[in-house]
Amino acid sequence: MPLSSTVLELRCEPIPLVRIALIGLGQRGMKTLERYRYIPDAEIRYIVDVDPQKLARAAQALKDSGRPAAQAFAGKEAWHEVCHCDDVDLIYICTEWNSHCTMAVEAMRCGKHVAVEVPAARTVEECRLLIRTAEQTRRHCFMTENCCYDHFALTTLAMHRRGMLGKITHCEGAYIHDLRDIFGLTEDRHRSNSTRLWMERSCTEHGGNPYPTHGIGPIGWLLDIHRGDRMEYLVSMTAQGCGPDDLLGRVNSTLIHTHRGISILLQLDVTTPRPYSRLQTVCASHAFLQKYPVPILQTSDFPRALVGDDALREADKYATDKASLLWKQGRELGVPNEMNYTMDCRLIHCLKHGLPLDIDVYDAAEWSCLAELSRQSAAQGSVPVEIPDFTHGHWNVLPRHQLY
Repeated sequence: MPLSSTVLELRCEPIPLVRIALIGLGQRGMKTLERYRYIPDAEIRYIVDVDPQKLARAAQALKDSGRPAAQAFAGKEAWHEVCHCDDVDLIYICTEWNSHCTMAVEAMRCGKHVAVEVPAARTVEECRLLIRTAEQTRRHCFMTENCCYDHFALTTLAMHRRGMLGKITHCEGAYIHDLRDIFGLTEDRHRSNSTRLWMERSCTEHGGNPYPTHGIGPIGWLLDIHRGDRMEYLVSMTAQGCGPDDLLGRVNSTLIHTHRGISILLQLDVTTPRPYSRLQTVCASHAFLQKYPVPILQTSDFPRALVGDDALREADKYATDKASLLWKQGRELGVPNEMNYTMDCRLIHCLKHGLPLDIDVYDAAEWSCLAELSRQSAAQGSVPVEIPDFTHGHWNVLPRHQLY
């Protein structure tokens, strides 16, 4: 396939005011709606959910913040209807995982750009479908991986761009979050599957790592995945769980090998008492950086490792890129989550000016496909499983990842 047929570095017509249809008004959807009160050059035109009570709550939140009212669509097929509205530029999808790909594909086929919650797809075939649709329609498909905009991750990226790390050899990322209470594993352990939360069902039934993007996203940027390097294969294993449904302690570990010989460790652990962590670890010839459980920064410039606040203060000296400045702006404004604010400001900025997005459809596919592939490897005794090249052989054409 010629490079012109891909959507690498896709540029579209600038959109002075980005008109948004927000689908899904659960926890993530409401946080998105509330966050957009701080983000200029964007307007929520439509709100969509199957639950009329959630629509009423969203409408009240818009009113309370002094924003124009949005037209409400209710029902199971309402999402389909809003994709066909003419006065929409961006479909923002905050629904359950199993609907992400279907909705994103329909939106792009209707000529809309897409922002979709993580993971964007559940299978390799869904990843391929997202890419085919984006390439055919020339529409953006942005996966809202907010952890790419973590302040420490951004400063690590900035330090690497300055040549301070040397050659990176190994990275670690994770989603480690004690969700036992939310999953009902510490109190009522005998709830039926029909009453469990959808995320609990997904984690229970999966067998691999169904939620890999928080860990791999910042690493993908740092290693210039599909911009000079690519993930070639992985091996994965899942610990045998315990408890009445074998879910407690069911930790997944996945190792990935890249074309340049870099190793990556990803972990998923949502059912042990381990404190929250995304690891964010980078091993390089001249440096070691880690955010969790305690920030550590060691480079050849320092006689000893900087730890805790000292590490954060030193790293902050290099936070001069566009995204880092937005993160600081979000903190000054008092937004609830600076990562989410930075992510959406960057998305709207690029759409407004017709620039390539920070996260493209190939990122969405590469990061999301690890869910199915980790399950395949774990189910087969941790055999190596090949990771597809979704760029049709163009993974080394671009010089590096850029924030335009």
